Amino acid sequence: MTRLHLVRHGPTHAKTMVGWSDLPADLSDRAAIERLNAHLPQDGIVVSSDLLRAAQTASAIQDARRRLPHSRDLREINFGNWEMRPFSEIEAEDPQLAYAYWDNPGDVRPPNGESWNDVRARVDHALDNLIQQFNGHELIIVAHFGVILTQVQRALGVDAQQAFSHRIDNLSVTEITRHTDGWSVGRINHRP
Repeated sequence: MTRLHLVRHGPTHAKTMVGWSDLPADLSDRAAIERLNAHLPQDGIVVSSDLLRAAQTASAIQDARRRLPHSRDLREINFGNWEMRPFSEIEAEDPQLAYAYWDNPGDVRPPNGESWNDVRARVDHALDNLIQQFNGHELIIVAHFGVILTQVQRALGVDAQQAFSHRIDNLSVTEITRHTDGWSVGRINHRP
């Protein structure tokens, strides 16, 4: 049994589509960071996306925990040509594609970006490797909205649209456990 504590990074305050852009996290809410740190298992192993906002958040909650190298495979969705643009601008440019991407997540891609299925395959592979390597441990994965929802989808056995119905706030924890015979889901979007 391996328990995953999926932590969403601190806020960036960007009002655009932020995927692979390397924005810093606002970690000024020290009380929230301290509550998050206290909630997470002290013997947990910490790994994060290589993007600054996730790496900074991981450093803020690392404490005496073991830290693994950052993982590029735990990055947010690659929004391609939509990156750092407001949804209203993307919608005005190509409303059919913009709505298809969010309303029917799967194989639809933004120009030069990733589909939901691409992200899911990338993250599944990364987490399967971590689970195999650290079987029986508590893993603290500091990542992004899309990364966390891929694992909610996987563990619940739901489609992408159902996974998107879950809210994932900044500095929240989603708890998922990998058992020898499947998955179980604890709390989703828990704010310690």
